[in-house]
Amino acid sequence: MTAKATRYDTLYERLGYRFQRVELLTEALTHPSFRSGRAGAGGDYERLEFVGDRVLGLITAEILFEAFSDAAAGELARRLNARVRQEALVEVAKSIELGSYLHLSRSERRTGGETKPAILADACEAVIAALYLDGGLDVARAFIERLWPDVDSENDAARKDAKTALQEWAHKQNKPAPDYVVVKEEGPPHKPVFTVEVRIEGLEPATGRGKSKRAAQQAAAQLLLGTIPRNGDTPPLIGPMERQ
Repeated sequence: MTAKATRYDTLYERLGYRFQRVELLTEALTHPSFRSGRAGAGGDYERLEFVGDRVLGLITAEILFEAFSDAAAGELARRLNARVRQEALVEVAKSIELGSYLHLSRSERRTGGETKPAILADACEAVIAALYLDGGLDVARAFIERLWPDVDSENDAARKDAKTALQEWAHKQNKPAPDYVVVKEEGPPHKPVFTVEVRIEGLEPATGRGKSKRAAQQAAAQLLLGTIPRNGDTPPLIGPMERQ
């Protein structure tokens, strides 16, 4: 195994994929400042970023189309924009500690380039492109499906999520806040499936499954809300349950 491949071993685990063409990943992690003035330094992430932006948009649009079958085009567009914005990309980059793998010039590193939002977002899009070019659309989609639910907009005015609705109901009934407990975690580290139980005073617990803890919590909250009679003053949910 080469030294370069060894350096990326932990990143491979976080990405859920081991590259066949390691040079693609290296290019995705290379800032333009690193290549400047270096003979034979290879390419930087700008071209891959261009591709990654399109791959992320396509896969996200498909995920939203499947998850929200009754949503109008305008709502789908708002949800897509929330998921592909710079802030979302930065959160994903931070969750896999992408900054620590970036190739930066000395001057860029001195100014904290590995933590700059614009650089992290661009590099994250470039990594998506590298995943797509090396492993295909399914590999890129698996990465996006696994990490993006955790950065979905919590303040979506168009649709009230199940966790918020359940918490509001509990507050109106003078009950403690819902308690979410992970009761099972299955699958490999790069593709886990969580089972979460939600408990609330005076109600039978409900259990939900999802590809992230948040998705499992949403599923459990949705199921518990469905057991509360309308005369229990349950807040209305607009639209279907979030994709698990």
